[in-house]
Amino acid sequence: MKRLIPLMAAALAPASSFASAQQPAAYPGQPVRWIVPYVAGGGTDNLARSLAEAMQPSLGQPLIIDNRPGASTNIGVSVLMQARPDGYTIMQAENAALLFNEHMFAKLPYKPASDFSYIGAIGRFPVALVVHPDFPAKNVAEFVRYVKANPEKVSYASPGNGSPHHMAMELFKQKAGLSITHVPYKGAAPAMTDVMGGQVPTMMLDLASGLPIIKAGKVRVLAIALPQRASALPEVPTFVEAGFSDVNAYAFHGLIGPAGMPPEAVARINNELHKAMKAPKVVELFSKFGFEVLPGTPQDFYKLSRAESERWGRIIAAAGVKLD
Repeated sequence: MKRLIPLMAAALAPASSFASAQQPAAYPGQPVRWIVPYVAGGGTDNLARSLAEAMQPSLGQPLIIDNRPGASTNIGVSVLMQARPDGYTIMQAENAALLFNEHMFAKLPYKPASDFSYIGAIGRFPVALVVHPDFPAKNVAEFVRYVKANPEKVSYASPGNGSPHHMAMELFKQKAGLSITHVPYKGAAPAMTDVMGGQVPTMMLDLASGLPIIKAGKVRVLAIALPQRASALPEVPTFVEAGFSDVNAYAFHGLIGPAGMPPEAVARINNELHKAMKAPKVVELFSKFGFEVLPGTPQDFYKLSRAESERWGRIIAAAGVKLD
């Protein structure tokens, strides 16, 4: 019997080693690709790079930014949908992919309700109504009176059809009963340039892009489209204060992955994201951009996205906005 014990131990050792070798490696075991569906250098890209840099030390792997702009973020979504749902490809999604596109495209090749793994909300860029400094209105009431007294004569700029800026103005138009002509641009920079130059008198502007020119006095801000005043511009009233309680609009951001991501990967990235939001450099950037954080669980993110999609679906239908 004594001779059998060593033999049995020897026989069992390889099996035990084999079983140990089959245990999955802890996530993440390799770099994670972070798709940004916009060009490098913009507000979304800067936000992604700041968060990725803050998350990397604790995560233990690089987060590699992959810019895939175009087609109202559908190019970036297409890349995400083709990736394996193993947690090594994620995407920074905002209004287009999460809230707008399913209502603007007749044939969208994905369903936000079922084709994404919702990892976590990041937050929102407040949107503000701004005018050229020479525009006669000094507040929202004066703006409404002026536009109504000059029907079809006022135009507004936006970074493009279907952008949060476009839809924020369409929402305001609906609630105030205004007729203003939309002038879409290819990005926030050229739109802001023409508003500053007086070629177009007004636009809805996100604070990530517009805070520097607002503080420099190159445009005048009339109201913030949030329920409460923005911390970056505490002296600026909200649309609620101006009598338009339903004018609530912002550029909403969160992290998603392909449907079917491992729960442990979702939980790990969500946890690292929350920690990164508190990093000093990230907090400083958020403050600079007027960005408001929305930490929470993946389930919180999903519920908020679906509720906002339903709300914007009604607004988009009323505005008749179609992108195909």
